[in-house]
Amino acid sequence: MRMNLGRRLFRVGLAIAVASPAFTPAAGAAAGEPVSATVDAVMNRAMTTYSLKGAIVQIRSNGATVYNGTYGESMTGVAPSPDMHFRNGALAFTYMATLLLELVDQKKTTLDTKLSTYFPSLPNADKVTLKNLANMTSGYPDYVYQPATLQGTALDPFRQWSPQELLQIGMSGKPMFAPGTNWGYCHTNYVILGMVLAKIAGMPLAGALQKYVLDPMGLKNTRAYTTPEIPAPVLHVFDSERRSTLGIKPGISFSEESTFWNPSWTTIEGAVEITDVTDLSVSIEAVGSGKLLSPSSSQAQIVPHLVGFSHPVPGCAACIPQTSAFSYGLGVFLLGPWISQTLGFAGASGATAYLPSQKLTISLEVTNAPGAYDGKGDAKYALPAGNVLEELADALAPNTFPKER
Repeated sequence: MRMNLGRRLFRVGLAIAVASPAFTPAAGAAAGEPVSATVDAVMNRAMTTYSLKGAIVQIRSNGATVYNGTYGESMTGVAPSPDMHFRNGALAFTYMATLLLELVDQKKTTLDTKLSTYFPSLPNADKVTLKNLANMTSGYPDYVYQPATLQGTALDPFRQWSPQELLQIGMSGKPMFAPGTNWGYCHTNYVILGMVLAKIAGMPLAGALQKYVLDPMGLKNTRAYTTPEIPAPVLHVFDSERRSTLGIKPGISFSEESTFWNPSWTTIEGAVEITDVTDLSVSIEAVGSGKLLSPSSSQAQIVPHLVGFSHPVPGCAACIPQTSAFSYGLGVFLLGPWISQTLGFAGASGATAYLPSQKLTISLEVTNAPGAYDGKGDAKYALPAGNVLEELADALAPNTFPKER
């Protein structure tokens, strides 16, 4: 369904803090322009360009919030607010990689330790290292794109999936490549890594992440949930992706609330988490500054070691070349000088990024309006928050965000 978004483009619930001395608004789209005006200009375009229903945006400089803004609607007639909660998706990978590196710093394991030390019965366990899992070079097939997961989540978005199911589905697929020979994004890696981390830490994964990562980072609104619960206040989400599954023909209006769809298939239990925009910012700043890690472990996480390593493989859509403009660290994306992570689930997407040279942080969460989908129910932009992140970065820190990735 397409609809006129004109009424949804006004700015709602905007709160602005005073810019800190470390960030100069003159670096934005227009010399001397307030941060709020710069961000507003980007967001008002983006709401139309990407057919967004709602958005929450935060800009921080030197660890201080210089802008909180909300746009559009959460539900009809209800504006978003900066304290609304949402699912944090792949940021859980960032936390798991950070926990791994903390355990390395504690001499409880190493990045080169073989998976067979902990789970010898898994395929290629004697060839796959913990680093291979964390930096997506294991070659394991991704359970997310196997028919059992694709069909299962589409037919029953409220289904509770177990880590054992996800691992079994993943291992039933064809490996992408031999361990350590290429790069390919794969959710299976972090299901396995989560199992390893719980074993090394000697406690459930959720408890280990809370003790060693979430609490030390100073996160106030991030925690794991074993159910689809989201604590109030909630950013509501709507989705049209099941149009084909349900046999709804093009031209017939279709949008369903997906806020409380079950995210248990997205990663291992104990790392399926809820957050807010401030915790996005605090998290990526902690990673970018190496707050929880030794210098060597921090460098292992955020230095682009894989540049030039990978190559395309026929039939492997996930095998993307690693370049200076786009590469993967340990649980984070390295986009030129920006350290970043993206998140997306059922009609919502988010992004957070930190620019160390300017101590500048951009975090956002956006939701799709019906116009974000085509007549088949396919999203026109896979993760529109990533596109908006780039536009905000271009406006606030020109010539820092890579154009070709």
